[in-house]
Amino acid sequence: MPSNTALRVQKHRLALRDAGLRPIQIWVPDTQAPGFFEECRRQSALVATADQADTELMSFIDDALTDLDDA
Repeated sequence: MPSNTALRVQKHRLALRDAGLRPIQIWVPDTQAPGFFEECRRQSALVATADQADTELMSFIDDALTDLDDA
């Protein structure tokens, strides 16, 4: 016989399914893995360098913000 906790979880999941939802599994990076933060820094530096080299980026962002202000 399932435990009280298992029954509550099952009831909750059935309610979610009845609401039109379905479970999915998402894999995300392990933030505790060795080298994770170094890789984040490496990728951030690449993005920053690319942003600085993109002469049209700030113009695009300014135009987008102007569009939001006008809305």
